[in-house]
Amino acid sequence: MNEELLATFDEQGNRTGAAPRDEVHRRGLWHETFHCWFVRMDVSGLMIYLQLRSLQKRDYAGLLDITAAGHLLADETVRDGVREVQEELGIAVAFDGLKPLGVIPYQMDTAGFIDRERAHVFVYENRYALSEFTLQQEEVAGIVQARFADLRSFIINGASSKLHVEGFRVADNGERIMLDEQVDFTQFVPHEREYYMRVIEGIEALYR
Repeated sequence: MNEELLATFDEQGNRTGAAPRDEVHRRGLWHETFHCWFVRMDVSGLMIYLQLRSLQKRDYAGLLDITAAGHLLADETVRDGVREVQEELGIAVAFDGLKPLGVIPYQMDTAGFIDRERAHVFVYENRYALSEFTLQQEEVAGIVQARFADLRSFIINGASSKLHVEGFRVADNGERIMLDEQVDFTQFVPHEREYYMRVIEGIEALYR
């Protein structure tokens, strides 16, 4: 059993106590997370990065997700969340270099797993090449990029749409395999559409 303690909250964001991570998800208790979306300005426009979750992950294995994210423990502050970037991607990022998008509450309910998060969401303007990412392989299997405008259209158009991504995944032997493919919604962690739209609108406001 995972005994990581997470702070718990009510729907209004008032702290109610703390509980082990497994209990938090089993009972559907609100808790805090840290989300960091990498973006990069390219000659073709703004790019956004997605992580490919490791097949070793217990939840949503092998699906595309936020660039770097993780739970905030009961004794941590939001500033502590920046460790997730270093741990998952091998990129050292200063908290003060992040651009905040605010707290976005959302939930994902699946059989035996109720994830109710108060996500502290940030944007980082990446200047590192993909070759400089060093992935935590038990957490992250790869990194891909997509045009931000294409991701926006992908989210708005819904289940029938496709998104072009390019990047790499790491094979079991450590070899980097280049990716250049079209993906659909079945290949994404099923965050609420409202969450994605809040992120998209926040990034648009930063790069108008």
